[in-house]
Amino acid sequence: AGRKLPLYPCLLFCRSVVTFLFYGYDKHQSEKDGAWRVPEAVLHLLSLAGGFVGAFLGRRFYRHKTQKIAFIIVIVLSALLHIALSLYFWLAR
Repeated sequence: AGRKLPLYPCLLFCRSVVTFLFYGYDKHQSEKDGAWRVPEAVLHLLSLAGGFVGAFLGRRFYRHKTQKIAFIIVIVLSALLHIALSLYFWLAR
């Protein structure tokens, strides 16, 4: 009791929630004619910024961007990057 949660996992969680919501918004917009869409680069950057769990879940839940291999690659690379960063900082303590 009284222990603080580490900042990094909290940031990853918040970024994943935001990324998941962006995937949902883009899926909703994709079903409307002429609606503004979230650029794919933004979705990739959100994943790279730590929202890779939200990106993975967004693809599955909304069935969005599932045919594009680039999204799988970016999500996997993002996960590996953040695992490596976590290990580096955890071992550096």
